[in-house]
Amino acid sequence: MSDKANKVEEFHRYEFKYVLNTNVAKKIQNEIEHFMNYDGYIHKDLGNAYLVRSLYFDNAFATNFYEKVDGVRYRTKFRLRSYSQKNDKTSPIFLEQKGRHLNRVFKNRCTIENEDLDMFYSESRYSELLNTYQNEVIEDFIFQGYKKKLKPQVLVDYIRKPFTSNYDSNFRITFDSSIKSKESQSLFPQENFRIIQSLPGYVIMEVKFHRRIPAWFHRILQTYNLSRVSISKFVLGMASTNLATDLS
Repeated sequence: MSDKANKVEEFHRYEFKYVLNTNVAKKIQNEIEHFMNYDGYIHKDLGNAYLVRSLYFDNAFATNFYEKVDGVRYRTKFRLRSYSQKNDKTSPIFLEQKGRHLNRVFKNRCTIENEDLDMFYSESRYSELLNTYQNEVIEDFIFQGYKKKLKPQVLVDYIRKPFTSNYDSNFRITFDSSIKSKESQSLFPQENFRIIQSLPGYVIMEVKFHRRIPAWFHRILQTYNLSRVSISKFVLGMASTNLATDLS
């Protein structure tokens, strides 16, 4: 058993989200460049951004979807994440468990080997994962997978422009755009990715921090009169592909 298979990364923080039109997003990005840098994973050909691909799990009753829509204060969901649209074995793949405890968001993740992806696509094979991985993320995925009858449901792609603080390593801002979704049972489907766009002309800004937002950024929020919203790319994907309906 390799250390890689056992290692779990843990994140605990607050996440505030804002929906901006593209013009406001660009203005804010220009302002925060005085205080923040791009993180080290950007691609120049994507305009100092990178692609994010997530395959989300849910069940036939869309339990995770409705827990999010209903604002359940203790909830969790699973996704497979890659930073490539191709199964080229060069980009890392993660199993991520993301959830909320009261007002704080947590994310636990472990690295997944490319050759093991098929085990995540069928409930009948979940237990095989224990032959390769021994960590709490995999164990909880198997438990929740059997309990809730989870299976892959929706694939979501978007372009992320990420900023990290020069003064506080725990303060991070990301701008997510070009959000598109597809019903899928795999992370790298063979057929062409049929585009179903969400929020065209708008950007989701996510503000991530441990304790407080710095004063300089709080002034930016006031200048543009921004208000937090409850929004989820998982929910957008499920709704846009007609896998669930937001009745709120």
